[in-house]
Amino acid sequence: MTTEDLGAMGPLVARLGRAGQRLRHADRAHPWVLDTAVVVLVSLLFCLPDLLHAVGAGDGDGPRRFRLVFTRLPAAAVLALQAGLVLPLLWRRRAPAVAFGTIAAVFVLQWSLGAALRADVALFVALYSLTLHGRLRQLPWACAAMVGALGLVAARISAAVPVWDALFFLLSTATAALALGLMIRIRRAQLAGLRDRAARLEIERDQRGRLAVAAERTRVAREMHDIVGHNLSVIITLADAGAYATAVAPERGAEALNLIGDTGRQALSELRRVLGVLREADGPRGAPELSPQPGLADIDALCEGVRAAGMEVVYRTGGDIDALDSGVQLTVYRIVQEALTNTLKHAGAGARANLAVMVEDTRLTITVQDSGPATPAGRPGPANEEGHGLVGMRERAALYGGQVSAGPAGAGWTVRAALDLAPRDGVR
Repeated sequence: MTTEDLGAMGPLVARLGRAGQRLRHADRAHPWVLDTAVVVLVSLLFCLPDLLHAVGAGDGDGPRRFRLVFTRLPAAAVLALQAGLVLPLLWRRRAPAVAFGTIAAVFVLQWSLGAALRADVALFVALYSLTLHGRLRQLPWACAAMVGALGLVAARISAAVPVWDALFFLLSTATAALALGLMIRIRRAQLAGLRDRAARLEIERDQRGRLAVAAERTRVAREMHDIVGHNLSVIITLADAGAYATAVAPERGAEALNLIGDTGRQALSELRRVLGVLREADGPRGAPELSPQPGLADIDALCEGVRAAGMEVVYRTGGDIDALDSGVQLTVYRIVQEALTNTLKHAGAGARANLAVMVEDTRLTITVQDSGPATPAGRPGPANEEGHGLVGMRERAALYGGQVSAGPAGAGWTVRAALDLAPRDGVR
């Protein structure tokens, strides 16, 4: 076969595939049409010749030994037997066991009378339909009935054909019908399994996409909460201090306003960085201006901002903190930022916070302990109330197998976080 022949077969196979697909759609919409067509085709090919022979008195047809074996039936009996063999094919797919049983009974009756009809092919069609559409546990008794019926045929024609030759031909035909039905049934089951697997994979892909989107939204929301919450707390504290200082020392009020402007610009820059990754970059002009994620080196600037708001912060470190990777440094920075924000929000200006970041072997600990509010009003809100900030700190710590605890300690409040720096299974 040449390349041109293969190329010519491509469009032909595609057209045949489309035609088969249209036929399957039409069969699902009108299943009775195909069953009726099968009955009509069998009637024209196998019933009509026997019926014409019955009314034509063709006694001289066929070898003499076959004329002596078979019984000649009147046309009415032939028509009745043909109807019993062919008409059950109308429900061969809806009730294959009933159709096979009916046809087998008529088949045995016909051969008991000694008649041979071409419409006997309906028994093989019924076996094929039962194998394809019926229940598999019905096949053993159907095969047993088939062997018995074909054994009767071999016995009736033993005078003309040896029994074993007749049984070989008839059982081979029945086996072919059975094998064809099983092959198509297995193929359809495989295709159904592939379609089901493709549908499940598509659903899993959509679910993974939705989970990824939800995780990204949670991450962005957590980043925005840390950025906006911290900087707004600093701005509010500076605004309150500036309003008080304006009446006493106007130059201090101007200094507070400058600090508010610097803090606001810093918050706006960080928000642009976080939100920039959500935009689709449209060429060089549409690309967002990105900056590195904050790390441990930025905690000093964070503490300076809190000190500018009027709260004293003592920051100390221990261990090899410079060897920490960027992910751990970002987690530490955000936990410290949220803890100082809560301290500034609840303890207020005039309070003192001790911040410690310690690395010991594969364990990193963060401790933020404040002295409590400078005024006797106390820390607002119940001690056991958890906001988004504490939840966010715990989520960040959980990424490194850590835990976060927060609670009162004397007049103040203490936040402790512990991260596990040991490599996890499968991660080097």
